[in-house]
Amino acid sequence: MREQGQHDIGLERGTLYMTASRSVTRRLAAVTSVIAMAAGLAAAAAESAQAAVPDQWGFAYVGKPTVPGIPDLTHQAGSWPAAFKVHTTPGAVGRVFVTFPRIASKGGVVHVTAVNAGPVWCQAEKWAPSGLNEVVVVRCHKAGGAPVFSPFTVLYTTSTKGPFPAGRAYGYVHFEPAGGIVASFNSVGAVNTVTPSGVGVWVVRMPGLGSSTPAGNVQVTAVNPSGPAKCEIAGWSGNAGGQKFAVACFNGGATPLKTGWTLSYQRGRSIFGGQPKLFAYTYNNKPSIPGPYAPGPPPVNFNSLAGVNTIQRAGTGLSLVQFPRVGVLPNTVLVSPFKVGPGFCNLLTLWATSPASAQVTVRDVACYNAAGAQTTSQSFITYTSSH
Repeated sequence: MREQGQHDIGLERGTLYMTASRSVTRRLAAVTSVIAMAAGLAAAAAESAQAAVPDQWGFAYVGKPTVPGIPDLTHQAGSWPAAFKVHTTPGAVGRVFVTFPRIASKGGVVHVTAVNAGPVWCQAEKWAPSGLNEVVVVRCHKAGGAPVFSPFTVLYTTSTKGPFPAGRAYGYVHFEPAGGIVASFNSVGAVNTVTPSGVGVWVVRMPGLGSSTPAGNVQVTAVNPSGPAKCEIAGWSGNAGGQKFAVACFNGGATPLKTGWTLSYQRGRSIFGGQPKLFAYTYNNKPSIPGPYAPGPPPVNFNSLAGVNTIQRAGTGLSLVQFPRVGVLPNTVLVSPFKVGPGFCNLLTLWATSPASAQVTVRDVACYNAAGAQTTSQSFITYTSSH
Protein backbone atom coordinates (compact mmCIF):
# COMPACT_ATOMS: atom_id res chain seq x y z
CA MET A 1 0.00 0.00 0.00
CA ARG A 2 2.86 2.33 0.90
CA GLU A 3 4.49 1.71 -2.44
CA GLN A 4 1.21 2.30 -4.16
CA GLY A 5 0.76 5.54 -2.25
CA GLN A 6 4.25 6.65 -3.11
CA HIS A 7 3.57 5.78 -6.73
CA ASP A 8 0.33 7.80 -6.64
CA ILE A 9 2.18 10.75 -5.18
CA GLY A 10 4.81 10.41 -7.89
CA LEU A 11 2.08 10.49 -10.55
CA GLU A 12 0.54 13.51 -8.90
CA ARG A 13 3.85 15.30 -8.79
CA GLY A 14 4.48 14.37 -12.41
CA THR A 15 1.06 15.65 -13.37
CA LEU A 16 1.68 18.89 -11.51
CA TYR A 17 5.08 19.24 -13.18
CA MET A 18 3.64 18.63 -16.63
CA THR A 19 0.80 21.05 -15.95
CA ALA A 20 3.26 23.67 -14.75
CA SER A 21 5.48 23.06 -17.78
CA ARG A 22 2.58 23.52 -20.15
CA SER A 23 1.61 26.70 -18.31
CA VAL A 24 5.15 28.05 -18.55
CA THR A 25 5.28 27.05 -22.22
CA ARG A 26 2.03 28.87 -22.91
CA ARG A 27 3.29 31.94 -21.06
CA LEU A 28 6.55 31.86 -22.97
CA ALA A 29 4.65 31.53 -26.23
CA ALA A 30 2.44 34.46 -25.24
CA VAL A 31 5.48 36.56 -24.32
CA THR A 32 7.21 35.58 -27.55
CA SER A 33 4.09 36.55 -29.48
CA VAL A 34 3.98 39.92 -27.74
CA ILE A 35 7.67 40.48 -28.43
CA ALA A 36 7.21 39.50 -32.08
CA MET A 37 4.21 41.80 -32.36
CA ALA A 38 6.14 44.62 -30.75
CA ALA A 39 9.06 43.97 -33.10
CA GLY A 40 6.67 43.99 -36.05
CA LEU A 41 5.12 47.25 -34.88
CA ALA A 42 8.58 48.71 -34.35
CA ALA A 43 9.63 47.61 -37.83
CA ALA A 44 6.44 49.06 -39.30
CA ALA A 45 7.04 52.29 -37.39
CA ALA A 46 10.63 52.37 -38.63
CA GLU A 47 9.46 51.75 -42.19
CA SER A 48 6.87 54.50 -41.77
CA ALA A 49 9.52 56.85 -40.43
CA GLN A 50 11.84 55.96 -43.29
CA ALA A 51 9.03 56.60 -45.74
CA ALA A 52 8.21 59.99 -44.18
CA VAL A 53 10.38 61.94 -46.61
CA PRO A 54 9.76 64.63 -47.76
CA ASP A 55 8.98 67.17 -45.05
CA GLN A 56 7.15 69.42 -47.53
CA TRP A 57 6.57 69.15 -51.27
CA GLY A 58 4.44 70.41 -54.12
CA PHE A 59 4.21 70.44 -57.90
CA ALA A 60 2.20 72.36 -60.49
CA TYR A 61 1.73 72.81 -64.21
CA VAL A 62 1.42 76.50 -65.06
CA GLY A 63 -0.37 76.45 -68.40
CA LYS A 64 -1.34 80.15 -68.49
CA PRO A 65 1.69 82.04 -67.21
CA THR A 66 0.34 85.50 -68.04
CA VAL A 67 -2.92 84.96 -66.16
CA PRO A 68 -2.91 85.36 -62.37
CA GLY A 69 -4.88 82.79 -60.41
CA ILE A 70 -5.03 79.06 -59.71
CA PRO A 71 -3.30 76.84 -62.29
CA ASP A 72 -4.65 73.53 -63.60
CA LEU A 73 -6.09 71.57 -60.65
CA THR A 74 -5.52 68.23 -62.38
CA HIS A 75 -1.78 68.85 -62.44
CA GLN A 76 -1.06 70.30 -59.02
CA ALA A 77 -0.61 68.54 -55.70
CA GLY A 78 1.37 68.87 -52.51
CA SER A 79 1.63 68.35 -48.78
CA TRP A 80 -0.63 71.31 -47.99
CA PRO A 81 -4.18 70.90 -46.59
CA ALA A 82 -6.71 70.02 -49.28
CA ALA A 83 -8.58 73.31 -48.94
CA PHE A 84 -5.59 75.27 -50.29
CA LYS A 85 -4.40 75.64 -53.88
CA VAL A 86 -1.35 76.84 -55.79
CA HIS A 87 -1.53 80.46 -57.00
CA THR A 88 0.49 82.15 -59.72
CA THR A 89 1.21 85.82 -60.44
CA PRO A 90 3.00 87.07 -63.58
CA GLY A 91 5.79 89.60 -63.25
CA ALA A 92 8.18 91.01 -65.85
CA VAL A 93 8.26 89.27 -69.23
CA GLY A 94 8.89 85.57 -68.70
CA ARG A 95 8.76 85.75 -64.90
CA VAL A 96 6.08 83.98 -62.83
CA PHE A 97 5.68 83.86 -59.05
CA VAL A 98 4.37 80.45 -57.98
CA THR A 99 2.93 80.29 -54.46
CA PHE A 100 2.83 76.85 -52.87
CA PRO A 101 0.41 77.16 -49.93
CA ARG A 102 1.21 76.29 -46.31
CA ILE A 103 4.55 74.57 -46.98
CA ALA A 104 6.98 77.34 -46.02
CA SER A 105 10.30 75.78 -45.06
CA LYS A 106 14.05 76.26 -45.12
CA GLY A 107 16.28 74.81 -47.79
CA GLY A 108 14.88 72.41 -50.33
CA VAL A 109 15.24 72.34 -54.10
CA VAL A 110 13.27 73.48 -57.14
CA HIS A 111 13.09 71.85 -60.58
CA VAL A 112 11.50 73.41 -63.65
CA THR A 113 10.76 72.24 -67.21
CA ALA A 114 9.38 74.38 -70.03
CA VAL A 115 6.32 73.09 -71.90
CA ASN A 116 6.52 74.73 -75.31
CA ALA A 117 6.42 73.77 -78.98
CA GLY A 118 9.41 76.03 -79.62
CA PRO A 119 13.01 76.26 -78.38
CA VAL A 120 12.32 77.56 -74.86
CA TRP A 121 13.73 76.62 -71.48
CA CYS A 122 12.86 77.70 -67.93
CA GLN A 123 15.00 78.25 -64.86
CA ALA A 124 14.45 78.99 -61.20
CA GLU A 125 15.37 82.52 -60.16
CA LYS A 126 14.89 82.02 -56.42
CA TRP A 127 12.52 80.68 -53.76
CA ALA A 128 11.82 81.51 -50.15
CA PRO A 129 9.13 81.35 -47.47
CA SER A 130 6.53 84.11 -47.44
CA GLY A 131 4.50 83.77 -44.28
CA LEU A 132 3.10 80.24 -44.31
CA ASN A 133 3.71 79.81 -48.04
CA GLU A 134 6.70 78.90 -50.20
CA VAL A 135 7.11 81.22 -53.20
CA VAL A 136 9.12 80.06 -56.21
CA VAL A 137 10.11 82.53 -58.93
CA VAL A 138 10.43 80.96 -62.39
CA ARG A 139 11.64 82.68 -65.56
CA CYS A 140 11.60 81.30 -69.10
CA HIS A 141 13.79 82.20 -72.09
CA LYS A 142 13.97 81.64 -75.82
CA ALA A 143 17.09 80.16 -77.38
CA GLY A 144 19.63 82.95 -77.21
CA GLY A 145 18.38 84.17 -73.84
CA ALA A 146 15.50 86.58 -74.49
CA PRO A 147 12.82 86.23 -71.79
CA VAL A 148 9.43 84.89 -72.85
CA PHE A 149 6.28 83.73 -71.11
CA SER A 150 5.89 79.98 -71.47
CA PRO A 151 3.93 77.19 -69.78
CA PHE A 152 6.07 75.09 -67.45
CA THR A 153 6.09 72.43 -64.76
CA VAL A 154 7.59 73.29 -61.39
CA LEU A 155 8.42 71.22 -58.32
CA TYR A 156 9.49 72.22 -54.81
CA THR A 157 10.55 69.72 -52.15
CA THR A 158 12.54 69.61 -48.92
CA SER A 159 13.64 66.65 -46.79
CA THR A 160 15.49 66.10 -43.51
CA LYS A 161 14.63 62.53 -42.50
CA GLY A 162 16.29 59.18 -43.19
CA PRO A 163 17.59 56.55 -43.67
CA PHE A 164 15.55 54.82 -46.36
CA PRO A 165 14.73 51.12 -46.65
CA ALA A 166 17.32 49.09 -48.57
CA GLY A 167 17.25 49.35 -52.35
CA ARG A 168 15.93 52.90 -52.44
CA ALA A 169 17.90 56.11 -52.53
CA TYR A 170 17.30 59.82 -52.79
CA GLY A 171 19.49 62.89 -52.57
CA TYR A 172 19.66 66.50 -53.66
CA VAL A 173 21.94 69.53 -53.67
CA HIS A 174 21.29 73.24 -54.12
CA PHE A 175 24.59 74.89 -54.94
CA GLU A 176 25.46 78.57 -55.25
CA PRO A 177 28.93 79.74 -56.36
CA ALA A 178 29.02 82.44 -53.68
CA GLY A 179 27.79 80.30 -50.81
CA GLY A 180 28.61 76.72 -51.74
CA ILE A 181 26.05 74.08 -50.82
CA VAL A 182 22.94 75.92 -49.65
CA ALA A 183 20.73 72.86 -49.17
CA SER A 184 21.52 69.15 -49.22
CA PHE A 185 19.93 65.80 -48.45
CA ASN A 186 21.27 62.25 -48.57
CA SER A 187 18.96 59.37 -47.66
CA VAL A 188 21.71 57.41 -45.88
CA GLY A 189 22.86 60.44 -43.95
CA ALA A 190 26.18 60.81 -45.79
CA VAL A 191 27.57 64.22 -46.77
CA ASN A 192 27.11 65.29 -50.39
CA THR A 193 30.00 67.29 -51.84
CA VAL A 194 30.48 69.69 -54.77
CA THR A 195 33.88 70.40 -56.32
CA PRO A 196 34.48 73.10 -58.99
CA SER A 197 36.03 71.71 -62.18
CA GLY A 198 36.56 74.66 -64.48
CA VAL A 199 34.33 77.59 -65.36
CA GLY A 200 30.69 76.57 -65.18
CA VAL A 201 31.47 72.94 -64.33
CA TRP A 202 31.13 71.12 -61.00
CA VAL A 203 31.51 67.54 -59.80
CA VAL A 204 28.83 66.30 -57.40
CA ARG A 205 29.36 63.25 -55.19
CA MET A 206 26.57 61.54 -53.25
CA PRO A 207 28.24 58.85 -51.13
CA GLY A 208 26.22 55.91 -49.90
CA LEU A 209 23.66 56.13 -52.71
CA GLY A 210 25.52 53.75 -54.96
CA SER A 211 24.44 50.64 -56.84
CA SER A 212 26.28 47.78 -58.52
CA THR A 213 24.82 48.71 -61.93
CA PRO A 214 23.57 52.05 -63.34
CA ALA A 215 20.27 52.79 -61.63
CA GLY A 216 17.92 55.67 -60.95
CA ASN A 217 17.32 59.05 -62.52
CA VAL A 218 18.69 62.57 -62.16
CA GLN A 219 17.30 66.06 -62.72
CA VAL A 220 19.12 69.39 -62.86
CA THR A 221 17.84 73.00 -62.97
CA ALA A 222 19.70 76.31 -63.32
CA VAL A 223 19.21 78.88 -60.54
CA ASN A 224 20.00 82.49 -61.41
CA PRO A 225 18.11 85.68 -60.47
CA SER A 226 20.16 88.04 -62.64
CA GLY A 227 20.03 86.58 -66.14
CA PRO A 228 19.45 83.59 -68.39
CA ALA A 229 21.11 80.34 -67.30
CA LYS A 230 20.74 76.72 -68.31
CA CYS A 231 22.38 73.60 -66.92
CA GLU A 232 22.88 70.02 -68.05
CA ILE A 233 24.11 66.76 -66.60
CA ALA A 234 27.47 66.50 -68.32
CA GLY A 235 28.50 63.17 -66.78
CA TRP A 236 27.21 60.38 -64.55
CA SER A 237 29.00 57.42 -63.03
CA GLY A 238 28.23 55.32 -60.02
CA ASN A 239 29.37 52.25 -58.14
CA ALA A 240 28.52 50.52 -54.90
CA GLY A 241 30.02 53.43 -52.97
CA GLY A 242 27.91 56.26 -54.36
CA GLN A 243 26.86 58.42 -57.28
CA LYS A 244 29.03 60.95 -59.14
CA PHE A 245 27.68 63.63 -61.48
CA ALA A 246 29.13 66.45 -63.55
CA VAL A 247 27.01 69.60 -63.90
CA ALA A 248 27.75 72.10 -66.68
CA CYS A 249 26.02 75.47 -66.97
CA PHE A 250 25.85 78.14 -69.67
CA ASN A 251 24.40 81.58 -70.28
CA GLY A 252 21.66 82.22 -72.84
CA GLY A 253 24.11 81.32 -75.61
CA ALA A 254 27.04 78.91 -75.47
CA THR A 255 29.32 80.55 -72.90
CA PRO A 256 30.06 78.59 -69.71
CA LEU A 257 28.48 80.34 -66.73
CA LYS A 258 29.22 80.43 -63.02
CA THR A 259 25.68 80.12 -61.68
CA GLY A 260 23.59 78.36 -59.09
CA TRP A 261 21.82 75.07 -59.74
CA THR A 262 19.90 72.22 -58.17
CA LEU A 263 20.43 68.50 -58.73
CA SER A 264 18.25 65.62 -57.50
CA TYR A 265 18.92 61.88 -57.68
CA GLN A 266 16.19 59.25 -57.25
CA ARG A 267 16.23 55.46 -57.10
CA GLY A 268 13.02 53.63 -56.19
CA ARG A 269 11.54 56.94 -54.96
CA SER A 270 9.64 59.70 -56.72
CA ILE A 271 11.38 62.90 -57.77
CA PHE A 272 9.98 64.72 -54.73
CA GLY A 273 11.46 62.10 -52.42
CA GLY A 274 8.24 60.36 -51.44
CA GLN A 275 7.00 56.94 -52.45
CA PRO A 276 3.54 57.26 -53.99
CA LYS A 277 2.06 54.14 -55.55
CA LEU A 278 2.28 55.60 -59.05
CA PHE A 279 5.54 56.98 -60.38
CA ALA A 280 8.14 56.16 -63.03
CA TYR A 281 11.33 57.39 -64.59
CA THR A 282 13.51 56.56 -67.58
CA TYR A 283 16.79 57.46 -69.26
CA ASN A 284 16.73 58.02 -73.02
CA ASN A 285 20.24 56.70 -73.66
CA LYS A 286 19.63 55.65 -77.28
CA PRO A 287 17.85 58.65 -78.81
CA SER A 288 18.97 57.82 -82.35
CA ILE A 289 17.31 54.42 -82.71
CA PRO A 290 13.75 54.32 -84.12
CA GLY A 291 12.32 52.28 -81.27
CA PRO A 292 10.12 51.87 -79.42
CA TYR A 293 12.70 50.52 -77.01
CA ALA A 294 12.96 49.97 -73.27
CA PRO A 295 16.10 51.67 -71.97
CA GLY A 296 18.61 49.52 -70.18
CA PRO A 297 19.92 48.40 -67.88
CA PRO A 298 16.47 47.91 -66.31
CA PRO A 299 17.23 49.90 -63.10
CA VAL A 300 17.31 53.14 -65.15
CA ASN A 301 13.84 52.39 -66.53
CA PHE A 302 11.68 52.14 -63.42
CA ASN A 303 7.90 51.78 -63.14
CA SER A 304 6.28 51.41 -59.72
CA LEU A 305 3.63 49.00 -61.08
CA ALA A 306 6.13 46.93 -63.07
CA GLY A 307 5.05 48.37 -66.42
CA VAL A 308 7.70 48.64 -69.13
CA ASN A 309 8.39 52.27 -70.06
CA THR A 310 9.25 52.74 -73.74
CA ILE A 311 10.79 55.47 -75.89
CA GLN A 312 10.34 56.01 -79.62
CA ARG A 313 12.16 58.43 -81.89
CA ALA A 314 9.67 60.95 -83.29
CA GLY A 315 12.02 63.03 -85.44
CA THR A 316 15.28 64.91 -85.03
CA GLY A 317 15.58 65.79 -81.37
CA LEU A 318 12.13 64.38 -80.57
CA SER A 319 11.27 61.38 -78.41
CA LEU A 320 7.85 59.95 -77.54
CA VAL A 321 7.80 58.43 -74.05
CA GLN A 322 5.19 55.99 -72.70
CA PHE A 323 4.72 55.27 -68.99
CA PRO A 324 2.15 52.43 -68.73
CA ARG A 325 -0.11 51.61 -65.75
CA VAL A 326 0.83 54.61 -63.59
CA GLY A 327 -1.33 57.33 -65.18
CA VAL A 328 -3.55 58.90 -62.55
CA LEU A 329 -4.17 62.62 -61.96
CA PRO A 330 -2.85 64.84 -60.53
CA ASN A 331 0.61 64.23 -61.93
CA THR A 332 3.69 65.95 -63.31
CA VAL A 333 6.66 65.39 -65.65
CA LEU A 334 10.17 66.85 -65.58
CA VAL A 335 12.99 66.55 -68.14
CA SER A 336 16.73 67.21 -68.01
CA PRO A 337 19.34 67.00 -70.79
CA PHE A 338 22.41 64.76 -70.71
CA LYS A 339 25.54 65.82 -72.59
CA VAL A 340 23.71 68.26 -74.84
CA GLY A 341 26.33 70.95 -74.21
CA PRO A 342 24.92 74.50 -74.07
CA GLY A 343 21.56 73.30 -75.36
CA PHE A 344 18.46 72.27 -73.43
CA CYS A 345 15.42 69.97 -73.48
CA ASN A 346 11.72 70.64 -72.87
CA LEU A 347 8.25 69.15 -73.36
CA LEU A 348 6.47 70.02 -76.62
CA THR A 349 3.07 69.95 -74.95
CA LEU A 350 1.21 68.74 -71.87
CA TRP A 351 1.49 64.97 -71.50
CA ALA A 352 -1.66 62.85 -71.91
CA THR A 353 -3.08 60.74 -69.07
CA SER A 354 -5.52 58.00 -70.11
CA PRO A 355 -8.18 57.14 -67.48
CA ALA A 356 -9.00 53.91 -69.31
CA SER A 357 -5.51 52.45 -69.61
CA ALA A 358 -3.73 54.47 -66.90
CA GLN A 359 -1.03 55.23 -69.46
CA VAL A 360 0.95 58.45 -69.59
CA THR A 361 2.07 59.59 -73.04
CA VAL A 362 4.72 62.29 -73.29
CA ARG A 363 4.50 63.66 -76.85
CA ASP A 364 7.30 64.68 -77.10
CA VAL A 365 10.51 65.37 -75.26
CA ALA A 366 12.36 67.88 -77.46
CA CYS A 367 16.06 68.76 -77.28
CA TYR A 368 17.80 71.76 -78.86
CA ASN A 369 21.27 73.16 -79.37
CA ALA A 370 22.21 76.61 -78.12
CA ALA A 371 20.94 78.24 -81.32
CA GLY A 372 17.51 76.62 -80.97
CA ALA A 373 17.82 73.91 -83.63
CA GLN A 374 16.46 70.51 -82.70
CA THR A 375 19.28 68.10 -81.93
CA THR A 376 19.40 64.44 -80.99
CA SER A 377 20.36 64.22 -77.35
CA GLN A 378 20.12 61.89 -74.41
CA SER A 379 17.78 62.96 -71.62
CA PHE A 380 16.32 61.99 -68.26
CA ILE A 381 12.54 61.94 -67.89
CA THR A 382 10.74 61.52 -64.60
CA TYR A 383 7.03 61.16 -63.89
CA THR A 384 5.07 61.11 -60.66
CA SER A 385 1.50 61.22 -59.51
CA SER A 386 0.45 62.33 -56.05
CA HIS A 387 -1.11 58.89 -55.35
